[in-house]
Amino acid sequence: MNVPQNLKYTKDHEWVLVDGDIATIGITDFAQGELGDIVYIEIETEGETLAQEEVFGSVEAVKTVSDLFMPISGEIIEFNTALESAPEAVNSDPYGDGWMIKVKVSDPSELDSLMDAAAYSELIG
Repeated sequence: MNVPQNLKYTKDHEWVLVDGDIATIGITDFAQGELGDIVYIEIETEGETLAQEEVFGSVEAVKTVSDLFMPISGEIIEFNTALESAPEAVNSDPYGDGWMIKVKVSDPSELDSLMDAAAYSELIG
């Protein structure tokens, strides 16, 4: 199981990479493995400002549909449009080409409530 040390994680299996006041968000290797083959990513919240733990979209896999939750509050400034034609990138490269959204962080202190790699690794066992 791949759990990069430089990311923050949520109990809902989203990851966050912060660069200044911009956060890149996706789902973890564990999450994509549990979901199975991903066939569609739906994100209609671009341009909206959402609170921590609000739903920002959904991911559809062969087995199920799962909501995506905001790890931190902020304005969704970009959606990874490559996922429209190649949603399987989330399966093959969840921390790279499979990123989902970029967010302008509105409350950096919320990052303190997220897990580091060690805590997330413990969560997924």
